[in-house]
Amino acid sequence: MAQQPPICDFGWAARDAELPGVDGKSHRLLDCRGDNGLLVAFICNHCPYVKAVIDRLVRDARDLAAIGIGTVAICSNDAVAYPADSFENMAAFAAAHGFAFPYLHDKDQRVAKDYGAVCTPDFFGFDKDLTLQYRGRIDASRGREAPAGTRRDLYEAMRQIAETGEGPREQIPSIGCSIKWKDAA
Repeated sequence: MAQQPPICDFGWAARDAELPGVDGKSHRLLDCRGDNGLLVAFICNHCPYVKAVIDRLVRDARDLAAIGIGTVAICSNDAVAYPADSFENMAAFAAAHGFAFPYLHDKDQRVAKDYGAVCTPDFFGFDKDLTLQYRGRIDASRGREAPAGTRRDLYEAMRQIAETGEGPREQIPSIGCSIKWKDAA
């Protein structure tokens, strides 16, 4: 079932955590930031919404790096119930799509809970002081292929944050599959 995150809670401070990456290294989230900010993307390997936008996310992350915005992606799904989201499959997914940013495994789901992540994809855009300025969609495609000329909402918002320190006041939430939470047993 498709889920939508809440609207942006402007000024909310980024939380730090250390998670294992598919590159074999451990990464601190806040160390992934650039001089002008940080994009934290909760994604997974199997969600059709993520699959539809993943190459655009890779493109946007590359273009954002050029303007001082770092990117980190996190998979928090229950990999036991959803083996397509296993750590090994995360590594294959990152390689297949040419990730130039860390892809981290949130096995105990504490980071997703701490951030209040709701769906995949769920984007959190922080300014250089690591306060939240964007919680919106990548673009208007809504999980489909984007027609040529589609406005790059995520990229444009993060560019605005890099230039002014503030995100757009009008934001349209992302949409995607719910985070696959572990049973509370």
